[in-house]
Amino acid sequence: MTEVIEPTTAAIVDDTVLDDLPEVDAKSATFAYFGDWRGLFLGLWSGSMQNMHPKLAAGVWEHSDFFGERWERLFRSMYPIGGVVFDPDPTKTGQEVRDYHLTIKGQLEDGSRYHALDPDVFYWAHATFWYGNIRCAEVFGPPISEATKRQLFEESRTWYSRYGVSMRPCPDSYEEFLAYWEHMCRHELRDHAAVRTVLDITKLPPPPWMPSWTPKWLWKIQATQGQKVFLWITTGLYDEPIREMLGLRWSERDERLFRRFGKAVNAAMALVPPRYRRHPRARDADDRRSGRVRSDAPILQTPARNLPTGAERDNPIHYCPVQASRRANLPWQSNETHE
Repeated sequence: MTEVIEPTTAAIVDDTVLDDLPEVDAKSATFAYFGDWRGLFLGLWSGSMQNMHPKLAAGVWEHSDFFGERWERLFRSMYPIGGVVFDPDPTKTGQEVRDYHLTIKGQLEDGSRYHALDPDVFYWAHATFWYGNIRCAEVFGPPISEATKRQLFEESRTWYSRYGVSMRPCPDSYEEFLAYWEHMCRHELRDHAAVRTVLDITKLPPPPWMPSWTPKWLWKIQATQGQKVFLWITTGLYDEPIREMLGLRWSERDERLFRRFGKAVNAAMALVPPRYRRHPRARDADDRRSGRVRSDAPILQTPARNLPTGAERDNPIHYCPVQASRRANLPWQSNETHE
């Protein structure tokens, strides 16, 4: 990769002519597959895959408090990332997400510079989000066809364009994307302390929604057992070159059990009412279309429990909305909070 030129707001705006990009709306495949709670099974996969990019890992390691507030960061980040797909003005949300990264820059050990808005870095993060839809559907459902995979790719270009970052790294076809992904997995991605930290959940504190009276010993047991389960799931989701790089073993028996587990998840999700299979930001978009929520109602934001604390709350690298939630008693809403 070439050495990055530090982006400015003017310089990062795409210089590519965007012709014939498909709509990403209520009728799109992206609306149907993104925002499903099954995506939580990909939490360690997406976080670790992102941090295998050397420049992205450096930015997270040196600038982010991700490892000090992993639960909060994960669950509040879902809102703006989902908003780039689901919000009434997704381009505005996309540019807000982009601008959280304006000051994240530094120098690698080899002396080369990095910036979070280097298009190659930014596109890699996006690739893990959109391609995660396919990996999730392949394993956990809902079933996905080859035609839908290609549609998701085409729509991913529209999704990515909303950030206002150069389209240069974005492949032109699904086949080119698969070649790009294979190349990244085999030749560009690296192990890093940030990767190993993402994969280790045993040292995490209890999540903010867990009752305060939960004994520490009980949480420790849950975290230890959860580590085994989620590392196994993540290993199953990895491409083989990534397993080899990280020294993770995967047998034919593991693969059979993994596929059965995925089918069981899909069967269980079929019992959940469609509305509650969706993340709140996706559900909010559904509610605007159905009239359950007025179309000009305030955008649903993350609950206050997920916000950063102290001085970090004013740090511009964080999504930290002034209005953290909507009141349940607004005249156009039902009695539920949507959170």
